[in-house]
Formats: sequence, structure tokens, C-alpha cells
Amino acid sequence: MENLEVLRAEEEWQRTGAYSVRIQGMNREHHISLREEFDEHDGEGTRYIVLLDDGYPIATCRFYPADEERAKVGRVVVLPEYRGKHLGSRVICEAEKWIGECGFQEVVIDARDVAVGFYEKLGYKPVDGSVFRSGPFDCVRMRKHL
Repeated sequence: MENLEVLRAEEEWQRTGAYSVRIQGMNREHHISLREEFDEHDGEGTRYIVLLDDGYPIATCRFYPADEERAKVGRVVVLPEYRGKHLGSRVICEAEKWIGECGFQEVVIDARDVAVGFYEKLGYKPVDGSVFRSGPFDCVRMRKHL
């Protein structure tokens, strides 16, 4: 992946890269309906990181304001054939940079229970450790001060 490019997607044509990854990685792989995968936080005002491999979208995440001090990151997806190459941590780190530039002090993530260790390695801590259901997944709310 020598032609890896980071795209800060704010325009519709750029967001389609994020949507493409999410359709392949969540809708197709986990059988999550399009209605469930795409919600009120998609579109204007939400920002997306998209990693491109030679122009092809391979990983993404989105973020939006939770309040004046916190941004919420979600929909972190890496295409199956690109997993295990540290691209998930790359999209999170790129999002954190942008979030900091936007003036937010803290990042909140609802992590799938199987990904808690991944986020802990990136400096996130569980808010209270409780597990809750989000769609078909058990999740834990985590946060990181920037």
C-alpha cells in the first residue's frame, strides 16, 4: 500500500468513499440494513476520514459534535481484505488530529465489545464499563481526552 492517501471528506462526492466502505464492511458482511447503517448523523455537518489505496476507498470513520467540548467517532470500518494492517488505528488517529483542530477536547466512541482492547491501545478508557446494545452489537462507551 505505497499509494495510501488520507482523505478528509466533507463534500458529497468524497463521502461516497466512506459510504462504499461501510456498505461492503457492514451492510454486506454483517447484514446490517442500509436504513440501520446510515442514520441522521450521515450527511452535512458530519466529517469523514477515508483511506484510499491507489484511489480505492478501503477504510473509514466519521465524527460529529456530541456537544461543544466532545466529538463522537463512529462507523469505523476497514474492508475485510485490508484488516490486520493497522488501518483502523490510522483512521482513528487521523480523525483525532482533525477533531483537535476543530477545537474539541475529548473523543467519545461506542466500541463494539470485541474492539475494547483495540481502543485501549489507542488511549481510550471505558466511561463506566457498562455494556449496551447498538444494533446487532454489544458496545462499551469509551473516551479519550485530547
